[in-house]
Amino acid sequence: MTKEVPFESLRPEIVEAFKNHIEQYNLGAILANTLMCIQTDSEKIKKPLFGGAEIVYMGVVITARWLLWAVSGTKMQSAVLSAQLSDVVVQDYAQTQFAKMMPDSGIQVSGRFTDVSENGSAFIGLDEGSAAIKFKETVIRVVQDAKR
Repeated sequence: MTKEVPFESLRPEIVEAFKNHIEQYNLGAILANTLMCIQTDSEKIKKPLFGGAEIVYMGVVITARWLLWAVSGTKMQSAVLSAQLSDVVVQDYAQTQFAKMMPDSGIQVSGRFTDVSENGSAFIGLDEGSAAIKFKETVIRVVQDAKR
């Protein structure tokens, strides 16, 4: 389930992970111009042998210049990635070649991420509700605007 939330309303471990990431890479006050913030909660079903379901939480923030996303879960530590919008391309996942092999909904982010020497690619899962659609449209538009 994807919902739009104020940054402070994200899960505490995600807020903490974002703050640590920003401090670790000296990114400054990049959250000051937040355009939209969402949280997606999903359940990963695992094979019974490996211990059942896991709840995965993702927080995503888009600002005028940055995209940041963090993931945490009931059986995993929090992890954060970020990128300047001018360094990435964002596509609707349904329009990518991967969607034919692994159907899902969300966005595909490709390009240079913070503190990563080579270009990479990441999937940000979203549901198909109104908050997810608004976020997808916003992030695609803002990334295009950042390249002008």
